[in-house]
Amino acid sequence: MKAYLDLLTRILDEGVERTDRTGIIWNEWADENGDLGPIYGHQWRSWPTPGGESIDQIERLLTGLRTDPYARRHIVSAWNVAEVEDMALPPCHTLFQFHVAPAAADDPDQRGWLSCQLYQRSADTFLGVPFNIVSYSLLTHMVAQVTDLRPKDFVHTIGDAHLYLNHLDQAREQLTRTPGPLPTLWLNPDRRDIDAFEFEDIEVRDYVAAPTITATIAV
Repeated sequence: MKAYLDLLTRILDEGVERTDRTGIIWNEWADENGDLGPIYGHQWRSWPTPGGESIDQIERLLTGLRTDPYARRHIVSAWNVAEVEDMALPPCHTLFQFHVAPAAADDPDQRGWLSCQLYQRSADTFLGVPFNIVSYSLLTHMVAQVTDLRPKDFVHTIGDAHLYLNHLDQAREQLTRTPGPLPTLWLNPDRRDIDAFEFEDIEVRDYVAAPTITATIAV
């Protein structure tokens, strides 16, 4: 929580104002048929190969974590150069990588520790980043559970972290608030397959929400 609030403060204090392609206007990403193009789900689960087949990167990731946990290739990429121009919005979450550290020799639980690092090329710091943190932290917990590892860290690397001009007052309002106790995450321990999780298998417990701060999204 502190790291996120420090980031908001730094952007407000040190950020440089510039124009961009959005002009802080809301537009629909999807086309008239509701199609977003070959975005995250397509690239993660069905990356096309030159031979006309496809690669399920998530399944390959899980297999690698189970069979060769200390490898340095536990990577999932959404940035498919051949298809990026066909996407309604090129992936902001360009790539994420998992890392496994062994348990200490005297640790009674000898399962390894799983960390996730996300490289995000562009980040809407007020509206998007909190959701990104939560969603990738959840993914890390889910992947850890189905690979018999323990969740450790989520590392968030951002190429362009920005506050839109119509989010400045909202960011300042956020910084006036004192964070409450952090909630805890519960996952149904019976789920051992990443595709088996349902909404009811995930609970965020003891979360105390402050009043909503609304802001307009920009694309």
